[in-house]
Amino acid sequence: MNQDYIRPDVWSIIEEGFDADRVKSSESLFSLGNGAMGQRANFEEQYTGPTFQGSYIAGVYYPDKTRVGWWKNGYPEYFAKVLNAPNWIGINVFVDGEPLDLFTSKKVEHFRRELNMREGWYRRSFTATMPNGVQLEVKATRFLSLDLDEVGAIRYEVVPLSGDVEIQFNPYLDSGIHNEDSNWDDQFWNTTNVTAEGARAFIESHTLKTHFSVTTFMQALVEYQGNPIQGEMGTKTTKSIGLHFTQKVSEGEKIVLTKFGGYTGDRNHPKDELLQVANQVLDKALQLGFEGLLQQQKEAWGQIWEMSDITIEGDIKAQQGIRFNIFQLNQTYLGKDSKLNIGPKGFTGEKYGGSTYWDTEAYCLPFYMCTKNQTVAWNLLKYRYNHLDKAIENAKSLGFSNGAALYPMVTMNGEECHNEWEITFEEIHRNGAIAFAIYNYYRYTTDYSYIPEMGLEVLIGIARFWHQRANWSSNKEKYVILGVTGPNEYENNVNNNWYTNYLAKWCIEFTIEQLEKVEEGYPTDYDRIIAHTKVTDSEVESWNEVAKKMFFPRSKKHEVFLQQDGFLDKQLVPVQNLDTSERPINQKWSWDRILRSPYIKQADVLQGFYFFEDHFTMEELERHFDFYEPFTVHESSLSPCVHSIQAAKLGRMEQAYTFYLRTSRLDLDDYNKEVEEGLHITSMAGTWMSIVEGFGGMRVINDKLSFTPQIPKQWKAYSFKVNFRNRIIKVTVTNKGTDFELQGHEEMSIRVNGERVVLTPKIMNHVS
Repeated sequence: MNQDYIRPDVWSIIEEGFDADRVKSSESLFSLGNGAMGQRANFEEQYTGPTFQGSYIAGVYYPDKTRVGWWKNGYPEYFAKVLNAPNWIGINVFVDGEPLDLFTSKKVEHFRRELNMREGWYRRSFTATMPNGVQLEVKATRFLSLDLDEVGAIRYEVVPLSGDVEIQFNPYLDSGIHNEDSNWDDQFWNTTNVTAEGARAFIESHTLKTHFSVTTFMQALVEYQGNPIQGEMGTKTTKSIGLHFTQKVSEGEKIVLTKFGGYTGDRNHPKDELLQVANQVLDKALQLGFEGLLQQQKEAWGQIWEMSDITIEGDIKAQQGIRFNIFQLNQTYLGKDSKLNIGPKGFTGEKYGGSTYWDTEAYCLPFYMCTKNQTVAWNLLKYRYNHLDKAIENAKSLGFSNGAALYPMVTMNGEECHNEWEITFEEIHRNGAIAFAIYNYYRYTTDYSYIPEMGLEVLIGIARFWHQRANWSSNKEKYVILGVTGPNEYENNVNNNWYTNYLAKWCIEFTIEQLEKVEEGYPTDYDRIIAHTKVTDSEVESWNEVAKKMFFPRSKKHEVFLQQDGFLDKQLVPVQNLDTSERPINQKWSWDRILRSPYIKQADVLQGFYFFEDHFTMEELERHFDFYEPFTVHESSLSPCVHSIQAAKLGRMEQAYTFYLRTSRLDLDDYNKEVEEGLHITSMAGTWMSIVEGFGGMRVINDKLSFTPQIPKQWKAYSFKVNFRNRIIKVTVTNKGTDFELQGHEEMSIRVNGERVVLTPKIMNHVS
């Protein structure tokens, strides 16, 4: 834990007291999103202190030219950047001609932020004493509508406390923004038109290179003593436009500005209709009004929480942590658009560039399958099918042939856009996560249709890649995979990463199984796929030869699979022996020192044991966990959740709980000392997994939903819901046993602690 200023609360994230050193961290923690757009919790009024300004539109990006010291053949030409979009939240406030600015105020008292996760709104309030001696009370409430997902709303209230004053509100739009992480300080946006119509203002712009067209819009209304205040055109430049509202305000009286704003884009509308649609969106927002739109927001979030909430009794911080994670996941992705995916930072920052990593398939898919429905999960899989041709192009650029597919490590449109060679060329295990997601989707839903319709072509491309990437070792008389990076990114260019080799073998075998199954059960699809991919029996046999003779490094002394060939050559000093002043090592050590160390960034061999738990005995899991966890520094956000699940599996609930707290409060307590850069969105799904799969022990075993529930001693009870094959089950675990509530009308058979249990709908089914 590196920060501890967020107040414990079961439904809200709360900060009390103003500290300029915390502003950027809080801008991340209090971020808002609605699946279509999002923004950091920047102040509406002017702020001249350190800040990280950020507003983002889903699917809109810029191909920032790659910047590396030594160009290597095969590098992607660009690194996709999540774009900082034109700013619509700005409201400059002047009091007797002086700007309101918390950084320059004489005193800031009663400062409070609240992110209400239950209802989906953010509020900030404070009392400020300005340099001119004027004292003001301010309250600003903001949300991004889930129902009208192109619009957000702000209510900004000011009360003078030290006498009558003249207050001027200048709500504005600004497209003169930049990205914090630009490689070359390029201009990403071209503004083509700046206009105003009464109390409405618009900026029409498009991204350079990618040519996404966006109209940024706003409408402002000001009210004082129940009467509307007329505004006038304010400052207008080639990249910004504002309105001015000026009013004498008596001491103790409230003046209120309501601002609606947002974006319309050509991802969803014809280019020549964006201005017209923006007006229509504003008409709808005005018709509902701030309160009506807010009520819709509360109801929409209520529906989300009805299915996705996890309750914890007896541990407020744990409860706050899991709800924060679930809230941010739903702010980032709601599954409405198969062209979108789940970015590692969501709408909270720019780091990591592209919108899609292997995190989606490995961590996020289970959350969305269980808390939404299979259509949402299908859309995530369809996203990868839509990018298959690009994955084949990507592999071809690296020298592969015959339709071999290497999915990108980072992507916006299917092209690889990551510019670190050890990732772009070597972290090829991402292919396996995509194949595993196809298997996991079928295992959980029993919906096989994706495989003959789309998935088998993806699997064939992946199998072809593994077949070509492996090579025969005369020395070992086995197939080996050389020069890779596994999930542990603290090792690069290693040979025979066990996890990668195991995934390659499994992918090939799974693909062969699906070829046989589709040939037998879906002959029309099979003929279409074979005609398109030109797969032959001899080619499939050559794949199988690689799978059967794949090499797996192993230590006889330790009786474990080795993370890679040379792991035992390292100086095996456990993490507990490191001085705390040297942590995190990725911020304190040279990269050379890290690469030579035994330290593991995140689950690597254990990631394989997580995916393929049923391939190994409990004794094998325990042996590998005890060998590798002591060398794991958990400096990836994806690390604690896997270890929590496996510790729970081994009955080590205290250790599992410690890992759970770390994953659930990773950002709230800033474990990795980097929260000001944005939140770790995709790893938040791992927090959900830690409870449902870890403490709840949920698995699908022999086609049956299975639970082995346990409860941390710090908790009195916890509950969650899952949507399993269109049957909703609520699970409540206490120290006295587990209760199951089944929705619907038909009985359902599950397994609890290995025993068959038949659930009757609409009654409490108790298992001691």
